[in-house]
Amino acid sequence: MVSNKNLLTAFITIISLFEMSAQTYTKYWVKFTDKNNSVYSVANPSAFLSARSITRRTNHSIAIHPTDLPVNQTYVDQVNATGAQVFQTSKWFNAAIVIITNTVQLNSVNSLTCVLGSNPIAKLHSSTPISVKPEIVSTTQVQKTSSTSSYNYGPSFNQANQLGVDCMHDAGYRGQGMVIAMLDAGFNNANVNPVFDSLRNEGRLLDTRDYVAGNNSVFEDNSHGAMCLSTIVGNSPGNLIGTAPKASMYLCRTEDVNSEKPIEENNWVVAAEYADSVGADIITTSLGYTGFDSPFTSHTYADLDGKTSVMSIASTMAARKGMFVLNAAGNDGGNSWNRIGIPSDADSMCTVGSVNSLGVHSGFSSVGPTADGRIKPDLSSKGEGSYVCQPNGVFTGGNGTSFATPILAGAVACLWQANPTKSNMEILAALKSTASQSTTPDNNYGWGIPNMCAAHNLLNGTTLFVNQHNKSNIALSIFPNPTSDMLTIRSSDNITELKITTLLGKEVSFDITKIDSINSKVFFNQAMAKGIYLIEVKTKDAVVKQKFIFE
Repeated sequence: MVSNKNLLTAFITIISLFEMSAQTYTKYWVKFTDKNNSVYSVANPSAFLSARSITRRTNHSIAIHPTDLPVNQTYVDQVNATGAQVFQTSKWFNAAIVIITNTVQLNSVNSLTCVLGSNPIAKLHSSTPISVKPEIVSTTQVQKTSSTSSYNYGPSFNQANQLGVDCMHDAGYRGQGMVIAMLDAGFNNANVNPVFDSLRNEGRLLDTRDYVAGNNSVFEDNSHGAMCLSTIVGNSPGNLIGTAPKASMYLCRTEDVNSEKPIEENNWVVAAEYADSVGADIITTSLGYTGFDSPFTSHTYADLDGKTSVMSIASTMAARKGMFVLNAAGNDGGNSWNRIGIPSDADSMCTVGSVNSLGVHSGFSSVGPTADGRIKPDLSSKGEGSYVCQPNGVFTGGNGTSFATPILAGAVACLWQANPTKSNMEILAALKSTASQSTTPDNNYGWGIPNMCAAHNLLNGTTLFVNQHNKSNIALSIFPNPTSDMLTIRSSDNITELKITTLLGKEVSFDITKIDSINSKVFFNQAMAKGIYLIEVKTKDAVVKQKFIFE
């Protein structure tokens, strides 16, 4: 489910008295002038950022910035002294969500020297969401039961295997040590649902925040986030194995499904800042927004440029802070809007479209491009016939880019776990470069369906399945690399089989001359396409892959 609500623009707007009288507002986006005389300093980030957040910045050469500094508390106190109430603050925008109940309070707030301006957070037009009948997936589907498999995925096998994340799991990368923040509409019963037993019992449910109600309780609210969560960390062998079953989670409620107010956008900004401050690696969101009641504030397609809405700007900022940010493309495909929603237009974010079990684009999945001509979505994942767990513990199928997004988010966590020195943008580039439409991206699939093992091999050129039996190491060398005609392969153990594939697993024909049991020469057809390939060398006790370039 992707909300069809719209968002408030990020820019401070002068509202006329006529427009003010047409509607009653209770919440305002109040922008402050500066962060002067702050008790915080970029020289002492541990006062406002966790050690994990600072480490992320250090590892990827991201400087501490004034946008990281909290809002000046003296300014907050001045606003509260007017009788208005500061509900949330945003350090990235140097702003606050303020509850203002009358014009006296509004005038008092706007007269403060620390206030640059204020924007009423207007009511939204609640458009009718696309009706998508959930595809109930039979529990008699093919299951992965190989003795070499890490998990019995049950009916969830296809959504894991389609992304190659089962390959990562088999290699031991299951999200351990990775932190994901999920921003959604609620996580009903996630504190008692057996599918999350391991998440709770292992202490990987790190914290919760409710930015709608202003407290920390999220388990009595909407079920949408809980179902999305099950696709990442669900762990019920034979029923559902999430794509990152060992990841740690922060759960943030930012949307009130019973409301028609665009406060959710501002809630999301504050929640993203929280995720950054506690050191989350990944933010995943299955929400999207489009038009307002008032023509003065409604978004048009022209606004989808990544620079207009506050949520899109914040999404880009979150990526600039080093987090991998994913958002659902939306379920408006084929209707009058058809396009992606906000914040899926954001730069540096991974917008996720939906495909079915055969990898075919789902008709309900929203399409690009952005208003400024960028391809969206970025990648696609299984959102049609996804297998999820409902809050009552019942396993079922469901449709929506809402599910495609967390399924991919968990897979990304495993890939990044295996490649911790890479930046978020390097991970995204590797996923795009090895996805199913990497050379022919379009506005239905983006760069296509990614494969985690192919992306891993591109990032470091080594196999995830070295020495499956006795775990001892063997030495392998191939040269010359790059090559234009042949390779020499030398192994410290007897070679029993050679195979050469593209990064996505398509086998390539070649001729071989075996010199002895550990030395071989491989000759290629000159018509072979230029690019990156993998050579797989099998011995009695090992399977080793290495990347090479054919030019």
